[in-house]
Amino acid sequence: MEDDILFFTATILNWNSLLENDFYKQIVISSLKFLTEKERIYLYGFVIMPTHIHLLWKIREPHLLKDVQRDFLKFTAHNFKYDLVKSHPELLSKFEKPSADRNYQFWKRKSYNNIIYGREMLEQKLEYIHNNPVQKKWKLANKPEEYYFSSARYYLLNIDDWGFITHY
Repeated sequence: MEDDILFFTATILNWNSLLENDFYKQIVISSLKFLTEKERIYLYGFVIMPTHIHLLWKIREPHLLKDVQRDFLKFTAHNFKYDLVKSHPELLSKFEKPSADRNYQFWKRKSYNNIIYGREMLEQKLEYIHNNPVQKKWKLANKPEEYYFSSARYYLLNIDDWGFITHY
């Protein structure tokens, strides 16, 4: 699985709209940037939605999927909590989930990874990711390239807002 491009989805606990706030989107972006700069992943595509994220990524050797995924989710959750405690304590209760290893949980426990088989499947998943914000359910943009927190502008307009996406 470490040699494959993966379609990854992580969802905020109880579908809370934590990622509606651009500050929290930037935490996700910072983590993705770190993972690419430290040569832990190749990132081929992404979208950050109000309640979830989708990535097309490949784990780079010698790193393991379980470690990269754990570190990504842990880093983002820690930073979400830090800011909520400081700036929005009234929202923190939405993420209370006392357990043996934590008092708060931001990501649903089971994230989803699906192996991408071939270019056609990769392009289909990229299209899905990029069209997510324009779906009737979300209405975050009229066209995929108008939604900033995605790789759509990279592929559709050749504008690299992020500096960490690898073209497939």
